[in-house]
Amino acid sequence: MSKRIIEVVDYDPKWVELYELEATAIKGVLGNAAVNVHHIGSTAVKGLAAKPIIDILVEVTDLNSVDLLTSELVSLGYEAMGEFGIAERRFFQKGGNHRTHHIHVFKVGDNNGELHITFRDYLIAHPEIAIEYGELKKKVALECDNNPDRYSAGKNYFVKYHLLQLLKLRK
Repeated sequence: MSKRIIEVVDYDPKWVELYELEATAIKGVLGNAAVNVHHIGSTAVKGLAAKPIIDILVEVTDLNSVDLLTSELVSLGYEAMGEFGIAERRFFQKGGNHRTHHIHVFKVGDNNGELHITFRDYLIAHPEIAIEYGELKKKVALECDNNPDRYSAGKNYFVKYHLLQLLKLRK
């Protein structure tokens, strides 16, 4: 089994199209269970360097409805990962060690889901911060020795700092 490579690349405008194609397929199998589908993460921010993995957030009224439709997402090539470290989330990944897509499923209004959307919108509204974040991610990717935990830890302070700034702006 090959090792997962953590690579951060310059923004690719094709990410929007890849999201749209996948969102259509996801809506097709989830039907009315999918209340809203959002492109989140770095690939959703124009100009932001990112790991070339399309992150998709699906909002549902009931997580049990997604649990019942897991086999439908598996038929699209996804692997069900359960909560995968975040309570009240369902996480799916596609592509094994050569990841192409992630699906994060939350109930409508869930704080964790809202944070994903809000951070994306913050980066879109502040392109200079997005550029800084992209440069940090490139640096961390080179230094993390393909260790996902080290990669996440290397970005953690930046993300938490800017989430705090965002919360201050909302007050």
